[in-house]
Amino acid sequence: MPETHIASGKVRDIYEIDDERLLLVASDRISTFDVVLPTEIPDKGRVLTGLSGYWFTLLGPIVPNHMLAIRDDGRSMECRRLEMLPIECVVRGYLAGSGWKDYQATGSTSGHRLPEGLRESDKLPEPIFTPATKAETGHDENISKEQAAELVGADRLAEVERICIDLYATAANHAATRGIMIADTKFELGLDANRNLVLGDEALTPDSSRFWPADSYEPGRAQDSFDKQFVRDYCEQTGWDKTDPGPELPDDVVAHTRSKYVEVFERLTAIPFEAYLEDPSVVLG
Repeated sequence: MPETHIASGKVRDIYEIDDERLLLVASDRISTFDVVLPTEIPDKGRVLTGLSGYWFTLLGPIVPNHMLAIRDDGRSMECRRLEMLPIECVVRGYLAGSGWKDYQATGSTSGHRLPEGLRESDKLPEPIFTPATKAETGHDENISKEQAAELVGADRLAEVERICIDLYATAANHAATRGIMIADTKFELGLDANRNLVLGDEALTPDSSRFWPADSYEPGRAQDSFDKQFVRDYCEQTGWDKTDPGPELPDDVVAHTRSKYVEVFERLTAIPFEAYLEDPSVVLG
């Protein structure tokens, strides 16, 4: 029986296999400033699916996840259906992005009062859990833990925070051995039929995380990164007004961006990307 298309996001297309299973297909689409650009990045979807599969396997002892199988195309993942929590679960180990903007304005982020005198990209005293709302359009917005507790319940939120901090710390320690710093990342958790927490969506990809090369890390400025920064920088210099449609990307920007995605895949997994293309199950241990 063919799968039924039920939803599409900026990057993923979701199909129903049956009442208990979904198929998540990661396209090669790339978005910046919340606009999907007209130019695709070849193999980007395979990097996202392969990295998620790798991390789901590695982090399985901390919390169950929704992955059932990766199909031979390397971009399609069969998953358990979950009832997703209505919050984004962001963990920050370093001061960057919207956390840095919040800190500059108020000295805190998502209700966490931070030490005075921190610089952009400084390591935080300990990783912090900073939930956000899930925006249907536009940017997710940082919220306090009190606001998040109203959405999911205080006891459930405490469990979510503990799991997410543990996931981040384990992943960050692993990435550090590969010369990569995880500045921050976003998890999505859902509930299974027994109301147990399950890790869903994607995990620790360049689209959901800020990855920095450790050898060029220097606090006090924005860092080089393995995410979409190169595309963002190009788009910024075109004079584009950040509304749809976005600019076409030239070949050199596409090639450079693809190489960054592939490089971070290979560094984090220690698996050649070509080996993954031949047999996606290599990421599953």
